[in-house]
Amino acid sequence: MTQHGKRYRKLGAQYDREALYGTNEAVALVKAMGSAKFDESVELAVRLGVDPRKADQIVRGTLSLPSGTGRTVRVAVFAAGERATEARNAGADVVGADDLVARVRDDGFLDFDIAIATPDLMGQVGRLGRKLGPRGLMPNPKTGTVTTDVGRAVTEFKGGKVEYRADTRSRGVVQVPIGKVSFDKDKLLINFRAVIDEINRAKPAAAKGRYMKSVAVSSTMGPGIDIDVNRLRITDEDLAALTA
Repeated sequence: MTQHGKRYRKLGAQYDREALYGTNEAVALVKAMGSAKFDESVELAVRLGVDPRKADQIVRGTLSLPSGTGRTVRVAVFAAGERATEARNAGADVVGADDLVARVRDDGFLDFDIAIATPDLMGQVGRLGRKLGPRGLMPNPKTGTVTTDVGRAVTEFKGGKVEYRADTRSRGVVQVPIGKVSFDKDKLLINFRAVIDEINRAKPAAAKGRYMKSVAVSSTMGPGIDIDVNRLRITDEDLAALTA
């Protein structure tokens, strides 16, 4: 059984752990409880009624968060020649071809959050599956991380594009960062709505029964706050009321 610290238990006593909250209330609680000494990330977790081990029930893709992530994203690009230059000019943190493959394979170098590769290097990058796969770092055409347009890909991921997927280990949970505790509430809600809309759009035809089984939001060091799946809808009028 997981043992939580005194601070975590104190935060958990500030709200009803058994209750289901509306989205607005839940985000407000996360912001109010963000008391760590750093700007905590806010993460959305959605448990889906799918079996991601089955090819026809995979939920995976990317989306650009309208309000950004607030995070500094480290991007590694496997490319050579002009594509490597393009990646560096776009702000990639690490760029290389055979040399970068060797660093990952031999030295265990994984100091990056996103890996992008050009198609011609995927033969070599694919052999790094045991290193990159478990950390969700393997480039994939479905997420836009295998591309010839590496400059655009670097710019998008640096600017707030995030990858999501239903985790096979947790049997269908999707976890996506939606910003920082320091974000205004309306910005977090805009990102929240974008993620929920995208996950709904990606619903597999083979999914049966209730698609979104549970939804929770939390900060890096805080407890999860459960949201009523019947109260996920955020309208433009709701957002306008926050900024009025």
